[in-house]
Amino acid sequence: MEDKKDSLKIALIQSLLHWENPAANRQMFSNKFEQITEQVDLIVLPEMFSTGFTMSPSNIRKEEGSITVRWMQEMALIKNCAIVGSIVFEEDGSYYNRLFFVKPEGDFKIYDKRHTFTLAGENEKYSAGTERLIVEYKGFSICPLICYDLRFPVWSRNTQNFDMLLYTANWPGKRIAAWDALLKARAIENMVYCIGVNRIGTDSLGHQYPGHSSIYDPLGELQVFTKEEEIKIVKVEKSKVDRIKNKLRFLDDRDEFSLLD
Repeated sequence: MEDKKDSLKIALIQSLLHWENPAANRQMFSNKFEQITEQVDLIVLPEMFSTGFTMSPSNIRKEEGSITVRWMQEMALIKNCAIVGSIVFEEDGSYYNRLFFVKPEGDFKIYDKRHTFTLAGENEKYSAGTERLIVEYKGFSICPLICYDLRFPVWSRNTQNFDMLLYTANWPGKRIAAWDALLKARAIENMVYCIGVNRIGTDSLGHQYPGHSSIYDPLGELQVFTKEEEIKIVKVEKSKVDRIKNKLRFLDDRDEFSLLD
């Protein structure tokens, strides 16, 4: 059973990605993991970290999904921490932009991206998810989501008293102001830590990614921000979330409604 903690030490890995080359990306991230010399509780990777944001999932061998999950399990065991990120995953003839939250002992939870990015045609290539995921980890309740989900506040809404929203992304430079503003807004409106990990560099389609990986606290104060290819490590405290929620109690006044299919 996991020990509950008041704090989590989180490593955000902001990186270039090798286009449609899972083996090269796994090796690259293995090397980056070796650079993390202090003990952390959670490592966060970008969206589709093993391929880049490809709209040609058939270019990726089906076996690569399972290979990458096993790699995540091996790395989680070696680093004695959880690892989270999304990959191209094929199942029963359909493709998913699937996030895996892998715990140190190898157990994992999955989340399929709910809001596929229609502007890039992701909705035509990938099946959308239907269920939100809440992960209980070391005393923290975490809601992991993927990129375009950030634009939809109802899907991110804190109806289950979680402590952290986490977005893994490939968010382009042309709309980076929206990324910055929405991460801060999601932290404030939900009274949680809000974490966003983006990639950097230019992909094979010419899309440029400026990073801006960041963490905001429940009051919307910026805790971490980077534009560089680097690993940022920060400690977040559950007692801070609880203290702010209990003092201000803004969530007590939220509207009650249900989503209909």
